[in-house]
Amino acid sequence: MVKRVFDLAFSLTAGIVFFIPVLIIVFIIKVFYHHPVIFYQERIGRNMQAFRILKFQTLIDEKPTTFGIILRKTGLDEILQFWNVLKGEMSIVGPRPLTRKDIIRLGWETEYYCFRWKVKPGITGMAQIYGGQHKKTSWFWDKKYIAKSNILFDFYFLCISFMMNIFGKKKIRRLIRRD
Repeated sequence: MVKRVFDLAFSLTAGIVFFIPVLIIVFIIKVFYHHPVIFYQERIGRNMQAFRILKFQTLIDEKPTTFGIILRKTGLDEILQFWNVLKGEMSIVGPRPLTRKDIIRLGWETEYYCFRWKVKPGITGMAQIYGGQHKKTSWFWDKKYIAKSNILFDFYFLCISFMMNIFGKKKIRRLIRRD
C-alpha cells in the first residue's frame, strides 16, 4: 500500500514537472519526423499479465532518429511510462518489464524464475542502475531488489536514476561503485 502511494505521488508529480517537456517532445516528433509520437509494445508484468508499455517513438525504419538518440540518452523516451504506473501496471522501481520473446530467450519462463513475476515491473531498478545487461547479472539484481525492496530503497534508486539522466550513466556508476 505504501509503495502504491509512493508510485502515485511520484507519478503525479512527474506528470506536472514533465508536462511542458512532453508537449515539446510531441511537437518536435510531429513536426520534424512526421511519424506516430507514441510507441506501444506488449510487455509482461506482475503475475505474467501482459500490458502495453508506452514510450516516445525514437525509431524510423528500425534506426534511431537524431532526436530519438537524445531522448534515449536522457531517458526522456520513457516519460510516458508514468502513465503505466498511474494505471497500476508498473511501479517506479522494480525489475524491467520484459517482452514474451525476451522471457523465452532468457529461459525465464520456468518455475525457478516465477518469483520475479510476483512484483510489478519498474521504470527503473537495480539492473538498470548497476548495468545488468547479461542474463545472470540482471537476474542477480532483480533477485536482490525483490528480497530487499522497501520505500527507502525505492527512493534511493529513484535518486540515482535521476542523477544518471542528468550526469550520465557511466559517471554515476563509477561513483556508486566506490561505496
